[in-house]
Amino acid sequence: MKLKIEVFADEWGPEKILQVYDTETGMRGVLVIDNTTVGPGKGGIRMLPTVSTEEIFRLARVMTWKCALAKIPFGGAKSGIIADPKKMTKKKKMETIKAFSRALKRVCPSLYVAAPDINTGEEEMAVFAKENGSMKSATGKPAHLCVKPEVKCGIPHEYGSTALGVVQSAFTAANYIDNLDIDKATAAIEGFGNVGSFVVEYLTQIDVKVVAVSDSKGCIYNPEGLNYEKLLDVKTETGSVINYGPGKVLENKELFALPVDILVPAALPDVIRADNVESVKAKLVVEAANLPIRPETEKVLAERGVFVVPDILANAGGVISSYAEYRGYNPKRMLELVQRKIRQNTVKVIETALNNDITLREAAMNIAKERIQKANNR
Repeated sequence: MKLKIEVFADEWGPEKILQVYDTETGMRGVLVIDNTTVGPGKGGIRMLPTVSTEEIFRLARVMTWKCALAKIPFGGAKSGIIADPKKMTKKKKMETIKAFSRALKRVCPSLYVAAPDINTGEEEMAVFAKENGSMKSATGKPAHLCVKPEVKCGIPHEYGSTALGVVQSAFTAANYIDNLDIDKATAAIEGFGNVGSFVVEYLTQIDVKVVAVSDSKGCIYNPEGLNYEKLLDVKTETGSVINYGPGKVLENKELFALPVDILVPAALPDVIRADNVESVKAKLVVEAANLPIRPETEKVLAERGVFVVPDILANAGGVISSYAEYRGYNPKRMLELVQRKIRQNTVKVIETALNNDITLREAAMNIAKERIQKANNR
């Protein structure tokens, strides 16, 4: 993890980069605390063999903007453990999480509040918080884990808060797009994990016809629509949505060129690029994943009249849920907060973009920066 801080450091951060090691478990990890002007840095812990400082910084910066835009008192941070959980026993994985938590004890939760991310979930957050000694050191914990019985309990990400925000932003943005009736719209979803699966469910609930879904094995496409419950069953029983029928199996890259109204990248970064942007046919792209499209590519889509709701706006439901848990809210109050904040922020971003002839990301960034600057001047 060679540091190249001069490559990405600017007036906004990062404030701290911690590389941590544990000789007993072999744990190697990194934490980037990007900006704490508004509050402690908030961001998930991912566990991958490919984790790099640069990647963690990029994601921490996204969290800085996301939290400021959501108008919640968290700053931006992200952390990663360099390990392949597929090659570890569950015991070894939990020992690694414990070692990581101990290594970060001096900054949690005063400067960093953890959350689930790739290959970490509610169980890992429970282990992290217990080892750290503070229930506030992580959010996304199991619902049964409470400060005291039935008070200030965990709110696991399995409630679908991120996806709820994605669909609320899509619903709100659709009102600004000519010839797009949400209840007659078609959609393609890249990814069927914790976010993508809930996006399919919530879109179906508002009568959007989901015609394509992908996972790591490929894409299933049926222009007549896909049944959510059946997709879940097929994924659980066979390990992939491509075994759904009836439907046509496509390569993952083909999903982005399908003739749909709404396109939701909900899995990997950098999936819409210079080499495939011209093939996108959707009227509305909603970024459920982090960094699925680079800003310069978003501009290309915007110039073609495509609405692109950026990640820092669309997928903020997860961090709003984290704030609700941090404050001790119950799930019902959390879901109401996610819906209200995402709708309000989507309207504000779109109105700002239209009034100033800029992209939605530029508008979102301007609002986020302004909020951080105001907090800095208090």
